[in-house]
Amino acid sequence: MQSSNGINENIYPEKGSLKKFLGVGFGIAITIGGTIGVGILRTPGMVAAQLRNSYLIMAAWVIGGVYALLGTVSVIELGAMIPKAGGWYVFVRRAFGDYAGFVIGWSDWIATSASVASFAIAIGEFSISLFPSGFLGIKEIAIISILLLTSLQWFGLKSGSLTQEITSIIKVTAFLALVFTCFYFGKHVAAVSSINGEIAKLNLPTSLFAAFVIALQSIIFTYDGWYSAIYFTEEDRDPGKNLSRSAISGVLAIIAIYLLVNLGLLYVLPVSELGSSTAPATTAAIKMFGNNGGKIITILSIAALISILNAALLIATRIIFGLGRNKLFTTKITTVNKDGSPRFALLVSTAFVILLIASGTLEILIAVSAFFYVVNYFAGFSSLFYLRKKEPELPRPVKAWGYPWTPLIFITGSLIFLIGDVFSDPLNALLAAVFFAVSYPAFKLVRKLNSI
Repeated sequence: MQSSNGINENIYPEKGSLKKFLGVGFGIAITIGGTIGVGILRTPGMVAAQLRNSYLIMAAWVIGGVYALLGTVSVIELGAMIPKAGGWYVFVRRAFGDYAGFVIGWSDWIATSASVASFAIAIGEFSISLFPSGFLGIKEIAIISILLLTSLQWFGLKSGSLTQEITSIIKVTAFLALVFTCFYFGKHVAAVSSINGEIAKLNLPTSLFAAFVIALQSIIFTYDGWYSAIYFTEEDRDPGKNLSRSAISGVLAIIAIYLLVNLGLLYVLPVSELGSSTAPATTAAIKMFGNNGGKIITILSIAALISILNAALLIATRIIFGLGRNKLFTTKITTVNKDGSPRFALLVSTAFVILLIASGTLEILIAVSAFFYVVNYFAGFSSLFYLRKKEPELPRPVKAWGYPWTPLIFITGSLIFLIGDVFSDPLNALLAAVFFAVSYPAFKLVRKLNSI
């Protein structure tokens, strides 16, 4: 059997299957857990520094949320149509063939693994700030965090998914407690005259437009992760129904939390003080509780990081599992234990993350990964258009709302951000280009090794 994109499914059969344990609850948990990190505790200050007006700040966060929602209602068509582990890789391979899938899959796995490593290091940094006299260093704490979550996922899908659900609930509760605290203990001190004075400094409309674009870049990065549920459709009991419910509900919850956090911070801090702070949540907490406020935000940050760390490790495992199943990595990686854990894929992902933590090259890889993510979005949504045209007979339990305009908006936005990233960071753009240049000989080598 040969599909319209030239992939011969008889030559490259899919080996290994994951267990169908998951439902809407996990989908919401992985969406929230895979998106909300420490960015929302810092980004409001960056946005306020650009816009300097509470109404514009809230409008920007709403627009960023709508952007994430547009991406969600578009990608759920692909996820429900092709319910296989691997996320963007699965869609791109189906549309454009093995090589395109290889590039997207490997870049996505590398970028996600780098994120896992960065989250673990952040946990180490926050832990050291709480207990400076401890006998463990930042890297040691980071590696222990990874190993603890790996051990929980090792016991099976139910253990890993339960960990995600519990940590996501803890995170949501902690953020809502932060919002409540801001309104209960905080006092709004921003003077309207001060805000208006700062707005007058902008050379409207050009400067305001540029400031809005810069602010939106930070906001959309903070919303990144809204697509997390697509990596687990193969393990969902009914992806045709559950994916849309979980993904959309999760994103709406994220939007609500982000807006509430911003409102809380604006209630406590004047816009000028919010914009001048690199850690506005900490600034607000210290204003309310003194030096203990900083410790409160540190604990909240660790809670947020544990959840997103577990989610990213689950995702990385599914990406490399999907690559191995289609012979774009060793097929040994498709081993699944009786409880539904792809153990070999989990071990490979964990080992790579630990190597990144120990190597000292993580900062460079994180910077390069920003380009990978944008390329993945572009390729993924392009596959939606291609498959609509080339394989209209594929069952589509859910269709993208507002097609073709919603995915077209997202593709356009991806291109704009990619161009902006290239001009703002040409060195790392060049490194990303080198990766894509060497991907074809690497693809040929992997294919040759798997044919032996």
